[in-house]
Amino acid sequence: MSRVAGKVVLVTGAGSGIGRATATLLAREGATVVVSDVNEAGGRETVRQIAAGSDGAAARFEAHDTTREADWKRVVDGILEREGRLDGLVNNAGISGPFPATFETETLEQWRRMLAVNVEGVFLGCKYGVPALRQSGGGSIVNTSSLAAFLGTPDLSAYGASKGAVRQFTKTVAIDCARKGYKVRCNSVHPGIILTPMGEAVMPSDKAKERTRRRIPIGEFGAPEDIAYGILYLISDESRFVTGAELVIDGGMNAI
Repeated sequence: MSRVAGKVVLVTGAGSGIGRATATLLAREGATVVVSDVNEAGGRETVRQIAAGSDGAAARFEAHDTTREADWKRVVDGILEREGRLDGLVNNAGISGPFPATFETETLEQWRRMLAVNVEGVFLGCKYGVPALRQSGGGSIVNTSSLAAFLGTPDLSAYGASKGAVRQFTKTVAIDCARKGYKVRCNSVHPGIILTPMGEAVMPSDKAKERTRRRIPIGEFGAPEDIAYGILYLISDESRFVTGAELVIDGGMNAI
């Protein structure tokens, strides 16, 4: 199990859900993983699970508010000092906000908070991650967007807008780095309906959950590990010719 052996990877929002599954899989495949989250208890539990589940897996936790520029500088500088390099960055931290939230009912404060976490956090990750990856000889950034980046989301107004921004910004970073010869790739992943605490929050009842499940062509909900395997591919050297791409993992929903 060595698809990312020797790589140092920072995974934000790794205290639960997709972030935890991604950090765990990357560690199992040989990476040294820096787990970051505002949720210290969740982040430390991820590190504990990694240590318990895989012999020799290396992981540590950093408290990290991705909306704070000072946190990004501290975390990235700390990685370069302690691990000596940064080979991969997974900008996964995100929020979905209240549900339903239409553009007519959503407050300006809610809108700004959504964009601060989901968009500004990705911007700051790329701003500080790209120089660190260049210094390490190149690497890969994966930004977690959403199926919502392709669709109208009348019940999740700000969320959909934020994920659309991540989709576009990913391409901007990818092309800028490629043209400048940085050897830094940048791609986005677009989960569909995944059974995480965030995903289940938009399905408040068993009836709503069943109604949603029937909309998925493949006939079942996704699991965090389904997204983690896609991220593993994009972080690994197997995807060396892939940049500016959108990896949709949604059970076929975007195809209809």
